[in-house]
Amino acid sequence: MGNSLVKTQLQDVAGFLTSSISTFENFLNETTISQMEQQLSGDEAYYKLILSNLRKLLVYCEEGLDACSVILLSEPFQKATAEKTLYRIFHQCIEEFFSPKKDAWFEDSRSAYTGKNSIKFFNHVPESVQNLFKGLEGEFQRLREELEYYETDYRTKMIQSK
Repeated sequence: MGNSLVKTQLQDVAGFLTSSISTFENFLNETTISQMEQQLSGDEAYYKLILSNLRKLLVYCEEGLDACSVILLSEPFQKATAEKTLYRIFHQCIEEFFSPKKDAWFEDSRSAYTGKNSIKFFNHVPESVQNLFKGLEGEFQRLREELEYYETDYRTKMIQSK
């Protein structure tokens, strides 16, 4: 891929991360376990797990945005570093959104055929949590499709360099 295409992709990802960070921060700053319990009485340990995963996702997004900002400001543009960063963002942010390491939710792959949201929870969650994911899922899906290239391209480069 050319420098300008990778740079444009990095700018798009930076914008996406900025928006996602704002959404995560607003939710996490306004939501407590007590509030979640008031909305829907449920498993407190499960609610803690959801909030913990969201905080981790927020940190990954912030780290990704920081990396994008540094690369976009550097002259000359570092294409290889940008591609590696996009690869890392794909794994830490996008994949973690759809399938967190600590199983608080999962992606129902069949939902692509039904037109419904793909994020499913293991237990019932408050409507505020459902709305958060519904609001974010479309952009995360769009970016996943755009960044999948870096997944295969980066792995191919790593195998060839051995």
